[in-house]
Amino acid sequence: MLGNLPAGAVVVVGSINLDQIVTVGRHPQPGETLIGTSMTLLPGGKGANQAVAAARLGASVTMIGAVGDDVHATAATSLLVGSGVDVSRVATASGPTGLAIVTVDSTGENTIVVVPGANASMDGQAVETHADAVSGAAVVVLQGEIPATGISAAMRLASGRVVLNLAPVIDIDPEIVRAADPLVVNEHEAGLLLTQLVHGDSVPDGDGGLVAALRLWGIRSVVLTRGAKGAICSDSSGTYEVPAPTVTAVDSSGAGDAFVGALSGALAEGSTLLAAVRNAVRVGAFAVQSSGTQSSYPTLNDRLPEVNR
Repeated sequence: MLGNLPAGAVVVVGSINLDQIVTVGRHPQPGETLIGTSMTLLPGGKGANQAVAAARLGASVTMIGAVGDDVHATAATSLLVGSGVDVSRVATASGPTGLAIVTVDSTGENTIVVVPGANASMDGQAVETHADAVSGAAVVVLQGEIPATGISAAMRLASGRVVLNLAPVIDIDPEIVRAADPLVVNEHEAGLLLTQLVHGDSVPDGDGGLVAALRLWGIRSVVLTRGAKGAICSDSSGTYEVPAPTVTAVDSSGAGDAFVGALSGALAEGSTLLAAVRNAVRVGAFAVQSSGTQSSYPTLNDRLPEVNR
């Protein structure tokens, strides 16, 4: 074992939130007030979501992050604990636990506003205190909901594979992005990132063009998530379109995190990128069929939807 971690371990360095989920018939227009149909408080945060998704599918997962010293901390970590994630490296920071305000409409589409809270304390210095775990992981998973210095520190410390889900897109050292293996973004995030990287040059149209541009820029491998259309993955073996199963969506919030968690766990087990993506699109499709984020993720006992061929 490296850093007191088992072989094939996944270490997630990222955000832990409490999600306030409001359901509405449709999303409001600017300046408009609507009556919601329900409100629920559930554990969330992209980092915690991805850790739970990987752990529920059998991966050995350690979470590195922070919660506040408020009443929401226990609720925010409840499903991490319940899913068997090692939370011994989750710190308690002075101030509030991170909060995500999620609005879900009748079609399952969502909007999300994140208030970082304790997640803002996960800077480079905080991450470096966990150097043994980060360097000992088979796969390190990062997102855009902690400070860029924390992401950069984790990338430098990692000796295994690094999955960088740059969501949201934040200002970060381009060399850190280039080292991702893979970079995981959706089509909107890919366009925003390329706008930052190419400094005024035109950004290509189409999902395939975005992936090609990111690879041409020097990123080792890229996964572009496409919602109901599945994903595109590209590495040294080639570029592949991976379709998703056809399902009835109830709530799409957290589906991308289910995808990343499943992807990371499979890569830690030694799967190829293409095989990992093929499984991850099925996990994401499973997750959209019920409400909530972490509570909607499958376990090894669940049957995943099949891709119609």
